[in-house]
Order: sequence, then C-alpha cells, then structure tokens
Amino acid sequence: MPKLTEYVKTAEAAEILGVAQNTLRKWASNGDLPMRRNLANGYRLFKRSNLEAFLKKAERPVNSR
Repeated sequence: MPKLTEYVKTAEAAEILGVAQNTLRKWASNGDLPMRRNLANGYRLFKRSNLEAFLKKAERPVNSR
C-alpha cells in the first residue's frame, strides 16, 4: 500500500515541475501525468516518482540533427 508521503498536492507538484497549477491540472486531465484523488477531500495527488520521471522525459532532446 502506498504511503501518503509519496504524494504531493497540486501546488507542490507544480512547483517541482516549474509550471502553473492550471497547466498541471490540464496535463493530468489529458492523461499526460498520472494523478490520484484523495478520497477524503477530493484533492489531486501526484506521486513524486511520477514527477521525477516526467522531468527526465522532458530533459531528453527531441531529434537533434
């Protein structure tokens, strides 16, 4: 069972990725970034390891010639 400490809320996740919260929400809605909901309050939760993987993917160059 995952620990709650493995997850961050929208504001912290946006800060980690260096984007606006609305951008993060859009990516989550589009399925570009995995997200879960806290059953108690409905908050979006982002797993730290998914954010790190997303950043690594974004660092890769796009077909440089």
